[in-house]
Amino acid sequence: FKAKVVGIDKLTDIAVLRIDARDLPVVKLGDSKSVKVGQWVIAIGSPYGFENTVTAGIVSATSRALPEGTYVPFIQTDAPVNPGNSGGPLINMNGEVIGINSQIYSQTGGYQGLSFAIPIDLASQIEQQLLAHGKVERGRIGVTIQDVSQGLAQSFGLDKPAGALVSSVEKGSPAAKAGLESGDVILGMNGQQIERSNELPPMVAAIKPGNKAKFEIWRKGQRKEITVTVGEFKGAKVASAAGKGDSNGRLGLAVRPLTKDEDQQAQIDGGLLVEDAGGPAAAAGIQQGDVILAVNGNPVKSVPQLRALIAKAGKHVALLIQRDDAKIFVPVDLG
Repeated sequence: FKAKVVGIDKLTDIAVLRIDARDLPVVKLGDSKSVKVGQWVIAIGSPYGFENTVTAGIVSATSRALPEGTYVPFIQTDAPVNPGNSGGPLINMNGEVIGINSQIYSQTGGYQGLSFAIPIDLASQIEQQLLAHGKVERGRIGVTIQDVSQGLAQSFGLDKPAGALVSSVEKGSPAAKAGLESGDVILGMNGQQIERSNELPPMVAAIKPGNKAKFEIWRKGQRKEITVTVGEFKGAKVASAAGKGDSNGRLGLAVRPLTKDEDQQAQIDGGLLVEDAGGPAAAAGIQQGDVILAVNGNPVKSVPQLRALIAKAGKHVALLIQRDDAKIFVPVDLG
């Protein structure tokens, strides 16, 4: 059949095509939210041009984020998928389509046990928006997030590593206007629990811009609820040695305040530049050139202030640092 392109969504790699045909056999769509790790699945496609090839495997993981950081919480399987399988269905043992085979992770160009499928629930949402509006509207709140490791969970006083840790909040964003802060841990949204940080972006993206979302957060040892009016996603956006350093023995760092020029260049207010790293800080990954912005959520602007905060900290501390253009939390085990 000749097909007409109704709409394309590049972020999820999904398109809607229309063909002039009637009374075709169709597959039944399943519920990708009910997919469990270990469940048997089959993939159908045309690898290397061999049409109607069926392969089998199990679900290896759900809500898998890939390095390029798309809004797709992929279903990962070990069903053999090769070039030519993309666009084919991933089917459960009830004969229902639970995903669209999308890509593989490979160092050779062929199958190596890592296959990824777009959940059919997400594909259906994209289809409905493309048919109704010809484009996809996505929500955004304007935060950078990272996973909560065991060390960070201990630093923040959480019972277990869960949620999405806010490492930075964009100025003037919906999150900033609602009062979300760097160091908050988002535990849930609209009553739905968040176990891993990669679960949050698709959930926010699914909310229509202008609608409100309730976030359950963990801030300084307490649970809070913050309501954010979701904005619209517009598309991906993608030091000199001056002055004498001072050291902090417990961390193992030599640090100094930023100069005025360095402040302006880094576009931050305050912070301490790491001139040398050793001990617990180096073991945690802190390195020369990092800028320490906060300790356990408390902004740091001077060496004495850093020393005082570390002195009264327990065995674990979370440092907010800026490295290049990114802000990240680093858990440090002080022993």
